[in-house]
Amino acid sequence: MKTKVSRVIFTCQSCGWQSPKWLGRCPECNSWNTFVEEDYAAPSSKAKERTAMYRDEPVLLKDVEVKDSHRIKTGIEELDRVLGGGIVPGSVVLIGGDPGVGKSTISLQVSNQLTKAGHTVLYVSGEESTAQTKLRAKRLGTAHDGNLYIVNQTDLSSIMQYIQKIKPKAVFIDSIQVMFDPTISSSPGSVSQVRECASMLTQLAKTTETAIFIIGHVTKEGTLAGPRVLEHIVDTVLYFEGDRFSIYRILRAVKNRFGSTNEIGVFEMGQGGLGQVLNPSQIFLSERPKDVSGSVVTSILEGSRPLLVEIQALVSKSSFGYARRRTQGFDFNRMSLLVAVLEKRIGLHLEAEDIFVNVAGGIKVEDPVADLAVAVAIASAFREQLILAETVVLGEVGLAGEIRSISQADLRINEAAKLGFKHCVLPRNNYKNIDYKKEKIELIPAASLKEALDIILSLPAG
Repeated sequence: MKTKVSRVIFTCQSCGWQSPKWLGRCPECNSWNTFVEEDYAAPSSKAKERTAMYRDEPVLLKDVEVKDSHRIKTGIEELDRVLGGGIVPGSVVLIGGDPGVGKSTISLQVSNQLTKAGHTVLYVSGEESTAQTKLRAKRLGTAHDGNLYIVNQTDLSSIMQYIQKIKPKAVFIDSIQVMFDPTISSSPGSVSQVRECASMLTQLAKTTETAIFIIGHVTKEGTLAGPRVLEHIVDTVLYFEGDRFSIYRILRAVKNRFGSTNEIGVFEMGQGGLGQVLNPSQIFLSERPKDVSGSVVTSILEGSRPLLVEIQALVSKSSFGYARRRTQGFDFNRMSLLVAVLEKRIGLHLEAEDIFVNVAGGIKVEDPVADLAVAVAIASAFREQLILAETVVLGEVGLAGEIRSISQADLRINEAAKLGFKHCVLPRNNYKNIDYKKEKIELIPAASLKEALDIILSLPAG
């Protein structure tokens, strides 16, 4: 008697682990209630034939011929910076972000710039009709008679035929969650579909030297929807950060096989789409108050770019039984350490005070150079003492209250001098190692947090 083959399988929507029965917790990633029932079908002969099309035979490393492939400029400097200098032919780029943050907008803008440069581009919209895409392109001012092909299609086999027929230089998939492979029985958006569609597109990109941009949805936790293996398949993963109701967007690379992951791009959302912010430091400081305590400017590094950001602190007497501590754009645990240092080493009585720290402009600060600025902002807000507006504060604070040296001090100071800052408080070790002294900015060394506070809060604010 033949054993009946099961046609149902349960797949974890977080990691893609499969089980013949439903489980409450995934044994692979330990996520709860992530198993979804999917139809199972053995791979068809067409799927095996299609996979065999992209199969390479092993060759000796010494016999591999490497062609000098030049990067393709997108025409958008901020995006080229994040990509590492431009688009690498045959690369696969995954773009993620919250709904309405600008993923489809920047895809159309890049498509327009590439066609202006004479390249053929295919834009695959699975969520909008061609007429709706044309209306959006008109609003962005990107609708012109170039080599930009658009199609409303979700069938992966048809999309791959279009790519082989048109032979575009770049392809935009909007979005991967609505694409489906007809050889897989599960529904679009499932782990199996997302994984296999991304895998087939990657194989196609490598064999045809076509750059493919994939737009992905994010979950309510802010991570890319679908299996984590999706991020491992592609070459570059870009995230759009920023509130959809704010005009500023930050594009950050969390994975890049062809460049650095430390670079960011800053954009401003307007009527004509996403505009580049070539001088983000000036934008972040444009609305800084001049006569309020608890406002300090520091210089952080995002890759090779120095950014001046404003650290704001608010300290008020707690009305509850315990003091509240909140941060926005700065690590909460790091702020707690700095508050403890201020209490132990400086003698500030902050145990009964509500403390709120905010990084203006919506940017997230991970650079330890902001430690001294946060500590000074909290002390300034607690003592109600103003800080001279033309002062920039740099330094990492240790648990003993010492100010440790920072990297790329010259680069940070030069950026502050360009924007008209007159004073710069920096670690004493960095001051000793600077070969020349700045003429346009006064350098003030400090070895401890107490010394820095005495200097900064004693500067006249008028």
